[in-house]
Amino acid sequence: MTQRKRLSNSHSSSQSKRQSGNLVSQEEDDDSTFTQPSTLQVQRGLEKLTTAQVDQKTAEVVQYFLVKDQKKIPVRRADLVKHVVKDYRNIYPEIIKRAARVFDQVFGLKLVEIDAKNHMYILINKLEKVDGASPIKSPANPKMGLLFVILGVIFMKGGVVRENLIWNTLKKLRVDSGEKHEEFGDVKKVITDEFVRQRYLEYVRIPHTEPIEHEFRWGQRADMEVSKAKILEFMGELHEQDPQSWTQQYKEAHSVPGSTQAGTSSQR
Repeated sequence: MTQRKRLSNSHSSSQSKRQSGNLVSQEEDDDSTFTQPSTLQVQRGLEKLTTAQVDQKTAEVVQYFLVKDQKKIPVRRADLVKHVVKDYRNIYPEIIKRAARVFDQVFGLKLVEIDAKNHMYILINKLEKVDGASPIKSPANPKMGLLFVILGVIFMKGGVVRENLIWNTLKKLRVDSGEKHEEFGDVKKVITDEFVRQRYLEYVRIPHTEPIEHEFRWGQRADMEVSKAKILEFMGELHEQDPQSWTQQYKEAHSVPGSTQAGTSSQR
């Protein structure tokens, strides 16, 4: 009886793995079967539709992005085409162009493709860059404060750190990754799952380590959204130290005015 149960469980497990694998390959196929329409195809497609139809589909795409952006989840082109664009895929470039214009003119947001290979998009707050506002100064968003601590440690250590350093640093700030936090809940899950899915962090396994170890780097969204100068100011406040006293980091943070990603990208 016990043996039959084990066999049954083993069968269910392998079946579940196959189904999971099929889902992943299905998602990849969804995008690989989509071919970006040519300018001529888009023009012909637009001729068959009314302005109201195109505007309605653009509004649906805008709404889809805004819902996803509430959790800072990047949007895959495959999902967008499958769930929203649907029969309008032959005018996809035009819909994306119009949606980007709406984000820019109405919401003050910029639509950015952060992963050209897998065609993934995020929204960036343009207004934050203009007026120099920083989420770290908002006490209503403690998660962003947690993220800034982690990004700060990574930046100060040259762009990549082992996870133990992050957990030890947070422990000194009374945020223990092994205990449930009253504000963040499961701290380790927030950092290694939520921040990673949002592309603020990369959490990469270090090869040939036993037991298994991981390291953290800045993610694509952090490269696009977060100012290193602001991170350095934050670390200065945290350690009660003048940011300019960290000569190398200060030079990197201010090396290219308006750029938030030159330093981190070059260290990968």
